[in-house]
Amino acid sequence: MFEIDKWQEILANIAKNRLRTFLTGFSVAWGIFMLIVLLGAGNGLENGVKNQFNRDAVNSVWLNAGKTAEPYAGYQAGREIKFTNDDYTLVEHNYKKVEHMSARMHMWDISLISHKSKYGNFNVKGVNPGMIFPEKINLIKGRFINELDIIQVRKVACIGRKMVEELFVGEEPIGQEINVNGILFKVVGIFYDDGGDQDNRRAYLPVTTAQRAFTGNNRIDQIVMSIDEKDIENSEAITQDLRAMLAQRHHFDPNDKKAIFVWNNLTEYRKLIGLMQGINLFIWIIGIGTLIAGIVGVSNIMMIVVKERTVEIGIRKALGATPFSIVSLILQEAVFITSLFGYIGLILGVFLLEAFKKYIPDSDFFRKPEVDLKVALYAVLLLVIAGILAGFLPAKRAALVQPIDALRGE
Repeated sequence: MFEIDKWQEILANIAKNRLRTFLTGFSVAWGIFMLIVLLGAGNGLENGVKNQFNRDAVNSVWLNAGKTAEPYAGYQAGREIKFTNDDYTLVEHNYKKVEHMSARMHMWDISLISHKSKYGNFNVKGVNPGMIFPEKINLIKGRFINELDIIQVRKVACIGRKMVEELFVGEEPIGQEINVNGILFKVVGIFYDDGGDQDNRRAYLPVTTAQRAFTGNNRIDQIVMSIDEKDIENSEAITQDLRAMLAQRHHFDPNDKKAIFVWNNLTEYRKLIGLMQGINLFIWIIGIGTLIAGIVGVSNIMMIVVKERTVEIGIRKALGATPFSIVSLILQEAVFITSLFGYIGLILGVFLLEAFKKYIPDSDFFRKPEVDLKVALYAVLLLVIAGILAGFLPAKRAALVQPIDALRGE
């Protein structure tokens, strides 16, 4: 019964000072609202970064031939480095820290692919069987390029989901043929790539077949590999070893990074994730700072409440009220205000993020802004603590009021 009376008194006091309570509570609601929105935005950026790297295996390394920037051993700067099958074989046979490996040959001048009367613009890559791992290719049906395809120079192709949708409407693609620049290739597999539509508008051919059919030489554009998980921590050292190995073969300075461009997916991923963690920490600092400003406002208002009710508190103590009952009264009012308005701010923040997810399409660098359940629970706990902190000093001041001093103040 006593608790009911206490809550009736708290609600009556809030109703008596509606404008003051609203303005005080608004600062708390705004603080938690901004915290939730900023955290959601930070997660959206992080999801975008992860999506970018999700297109390929995180432990993948990509070697691209470039031009020398420095003279070396009698060779002039500006010399073009050209990868061939021999480079691929050199790395494959002499470097055992590579888990999966493939050469990759781009055919930028070939884009028109047809099947019967249907045509479409797609991209074509010549690869080895190991490409399925660093490229994170998901087979839907059939198989990928295999070693016999490479050795026997077979005219086969593994095609993307988008190619199937445009060229094989209502047909089973496996076993049928596609026309690539006047040459027929048998479809042996269908794949899906998480990288997006562009990566699914692709046909993979055996690299040896692509070389013989379209270029007549043994040139390749990239050497792609994935590193064994136990060697991930040494990925930078591995890339240096690979650069040194190829530098010896092509006669360029191993420190000349323009001769061979190395993209270490893991290293770049860690850099960006570290950056995102820093951004999230900054967001927490800004959000909590805004919330603290609201808490200070609540504390100041509760101090005013205690001052206004000094006589009332003194009379209560004269009639036998304990310091604990006085403290709990002030604390409960502070916790109620911060929790109520904080919860409103929390709901509005989550509502805004959900609306953003629903009506704003995902982009390459910003996807699914959201706050997980754990963060929401932490925010609620933060609100309760905030209410206690906001009411602590006013409650302590109220507990120290002496009845005789309160009556004299009257």
